[in-house]
Amino acid sequence: MSVEQPLWRALSAYRPLTMVYAVLIFVLERDKFERPWIAVAFLAFLAVWTLVTFSKVANAVSCTRRFLVADLVVALTGIMLTPLADAQAQQIDGPTLPTIWTAGSVLAFALKGGWRWAAVASSFVAVANILERAHPSRDTLHDVLLVWVASIAIGYVVEVARASERTLARALEIEAATRERERLARDIHDSVLQVLAMVQRRGTALGGEAAELGRMAGEQEIALRTLVSSGLVPASRTPEDHGPATSAAGRGRPSDDGRADERGPCDLRSLLAPYSGSKVTFAEPGAPVLLEPAAARELAAAVSAALDNVHRHAGTDARAWILVEDWPDEVIVTVRDDGPGIPEGRLAQAEGEGRLGVALSIRGRLRDLGGTAELISVPGQGTEVELKVPRGKAER
Repeated sequence: MSVEQPLWRALSAYRPLTMVYAVLIFVLERDKFERPWIAVAFLAFLAVWTLVTFSKVANAVSCTRRFLVADLVVALTGIMLTPLADAQAQQIDGPTLPTIWTAGSVLAFALKGGWRWAAVASSFVAVANILERAHPSRDTLHDVLLVWVASIAIGYVVEVARASERTLARALEIEAATRERERLARDIHDSVLQVLAMVQRRGTALGGEAAELGRMAGEQEIALRTLVSSGLVPASRTPEDHGPATSAAGRGRPSDDGRADERGPCDLRSLLAPYSGSKVTFAEPGAPVLLEPAAARELAAAVSAALDNVHRHAGTDARAWILVEDWPDEVIVTVRDDGPGIPEGRLAQAEGEGRLGVALSIRGRLRDLGGTAELISVPGQGTEVELKVPRGKAER
């Protein structure tokens, strides 16, 4: 909803209420009018005009410039007809025929065009009030100045609100585009980059023409990593990275089968169970761990990225443990290994080289789910990655 829409709704309520107020003022003081038929004619027209144009002040689109001019003319006409209906109006500080209904016309200018339009409209109203009084009193001047200042202030607030709304919309567009780029970068990291790294290693090992193919794959990997890392993870950030990971596709990444039914919650255990093996121990609760399908798949992909790092950096003989904890308000998955740990500063260096395994494949996924990913590593004592997903945020 537009930030200025509540102001339009308030104006829609203000106009009929002040029209009724103007009619009541005339009914209570009709004996003071020398020509009451002029007041009756104008107030009858004012009532019809207010009801017919009710939809015109519903929003900025329907409130056209032609309507604003006509509405202001009605207000100014009512002010100038006051001394004709009441000959004593110029000597007595009494209300005009439209009374405070006139402020609604000025406020419409403020909401539609900002403080400049409000200044013009309120200036016309001020001149009309001064001419109607002939000899304006101090109270008249105070009322005119109050309407002038208030309308300009409201117009300025509306302009600031519109600018803030445009800035917010632009920020949301940038955030959405950044998240989409990060999602694509994760997919590239989990697939294309892994394959290129494997082709480079195997080609170098085989030699001959395969070595040339491996060299070309290595160049493409470097170019693609540079493209992925530029604009996604600033150099000033300090998230850690395990470095390049091996292809999860070759290690049995869970597929999106019937267990991840988009129509209902998904049991996270069924997505993590395929990772269990001779060197990976999987500990799960006795009851299903239900999450929305998209959240469950993203969490399983983060676990896969953590296991890839174990396989790559801790060695083929390293053991890993996956522990799933199902709490009422969150789901916690811990991936721990008995490898040599990560040297201090290695993760920041890997990220600077464009290797974004932890920054995108793990932390990026958890951030998109509204969760957190904590990495604890002590040289010589292995590495532990704790993934936390709040249930409420994951469902959204």
